[in-house]
Amino acid sequence: MKKLLFISLFFLSCHFMAFSQSNKVEFTEFTLKNGLHVILHQDNSSPVIAVDIMYHVGSKNEKADRTGFAHFFEHLMFEGTENIDRGEIDKLIQNAGGRNNAGTSYDYTMYYEILPSNQLELALWLESERLMSLKIDTEGVETQRKVVKEERKQRYENQPYGSWTAEVFERAFEGYPYEWTPIGEVQYIDEAKIEEFREFHDQFYVPENAVLVVAGDINTEETKKLVQAYFEEIPKGGHEIYRPTAEYKPKNIEIRDTVYDNIQLPAVFLGYHMPAQGTSDYYALSMLQTLLSGGESSKFYKRLVDQEQKAIQVAAFPYGLENAGLFITLGLANMGVDLKEIESLLEEEIEKIKLEGLTDKEFQKLQNITESDFIGGNSTMEGIASSLANYYTFYNDAGLINTEINKYLAVTKDDIVRVAKKYLIPENRVVLYYLPKSDLANNQ
Repeated sequence: MKKLLFISLFFLSCHFMAFSQSNKVEFTEFTLKNGLHVILHQDNSSPVIAVDIMYHVGSKNEKADRTGFAHFFEHLMFEGTENIDRGEIDKLIQNAGGRNNAGTSYDYTMYYEILPSNQLELALWLESERLMSLKIDTEGVETQRKVVKEERKQRYENQPYGSWTAEVFERAFEGYPYEWTPIGEVQYIDEAKIEEFREFHDQFYVPENAVLVVAGDINTEETKKLVQAYFEEIPKGGHEIYRPTAEYKPKNIEIRDTVYDNIQLPAVFLGYHMPAQGTSDYYALSMLQTLLSGGESSKFYKRLVDQEQKAIQVAAFPYGLENAGLFITLGLANMGVDLKEIESLLEEEIEKIKLEGLTDKEFQKLQNITESDFIGGNSTMEGIASSLANYYTFYNDAGLINTEINKYLAVTKDDIVRVAKKYLIPENRVVLYYLPKSDLANNQ
C-alpha cells in the first residue's frame, strides 16, 4: 500500500510540475521613478486586456473613529477628476465596449477595467487621472456619503445574516484594526470633514503605494512606453505609509454571544483565529476547508444536510488576511432544529478528522480540487492581473503566480490534522448564534 501511495503521489507531483511549466505566466516588471510598480503580461490569444491598479490600503489603515474611509474612496474614485467630468468614467468604459469595477478589503483597494485591446490608452489615461488629479469636492463627497449609507443599509442592515462579518470580527479582533469591516460606520463618514478625506487620499493614494498591472493583448515594449508617458510624471508621495505594526495575539478564551436579526431560520457562526495568508498553516487550513465543505460530498454537507437533515446550508472557509485571519464554519438550521445541535454536529466532524485523519483517496481529491481551483483562478486575463497585483502587494513577489501551487503541494495529510488540532479548538474561537428577532420579543 505504501509503495502504491508513493507511486500515485509521485505521478501527481509530476502532474503539478508539468502544470507549472506548461502554464507558466510570463511577465515583465519595473518600477517608475515615482515608486509605482508596473507588471506587464503579454498574451495575444484574444483581443482583450485587463488593467488593474491595487492600492495597499484597506480598512485596517483607518483610525478607529474614522472607519469606512477606504471603502468611501472606492466610490469617490468614480466621481471624476480635474479633466474628466463627474460621472463620465463609467460611460467612457462602457462606450468603449468594456466594463469596470472596484473592491475594498481589510488590506487593499483595487480598481480594474476589462476592455478591447485597442482601448489600452483609455484605461491608462483614466487610472493616471484618478491617481494624479482626483476631484475631491463638496458635491462629490456629499453624493458618496448618501451612496455609502444606502449600500450599508441594503447589504448589511436589511439583508438576512448580512451583519455576520461585522459581528464576528468585532468580537474576534477587539482592539485591533481588523475589528471593523471595510464598510465602516455611517456616523464616522457623516462626521468627517472634507479636509479629512483629502488627507486620507494624500496619505495612501500615491504611486509608491500602488501596483499597476496590464495583462492581455499588448506589445510589452510599446505598453511600457505608454505607462511611462501616462504615469511617470505623477509626483511621488514622499512620506511613510501608515500601517499597523503590532502583531495580533488571540485572547485564548472562547467568546460566545447572540445576535437577533430579521431572519426566519437560526444560524451559528464559528470564527477560529488562524495565521496570516501566505503562512504554511494557511495552506493547510485552506485544504481543510475543502475537506469540510467543498461540495455535496464534503463532511459537513453529508452529515448535517444529507444524512441528519439538520441544516439547509453549511460552509467552512479561511478568511485569510495580511496580518491574521479567521477560519469560519457555519450552519443554517432547518426548521425547528436547535442551534446547539448544529454546533455539536459541526464539532463532531472536525473531531473525526483530528482522531481519524484523512484517507489516501480524500487527500488526493483535495489535491485535485486545489489544482483545479488554482488553474481556474488564472485562466482569464482578469484573474491573472488580479493575482499578479496581489502577489506583489502582499509578498513583493509576482512570481508566486507560477509557484504558489507548490506550497499547497507541500501540505501533507498530517499537516491538515495538525492545524485542525491547533486552531479549531474552543478557546480559539468566537461563537455567534443568530436568532430571529421574534425570539427576543418572546424572551422578554
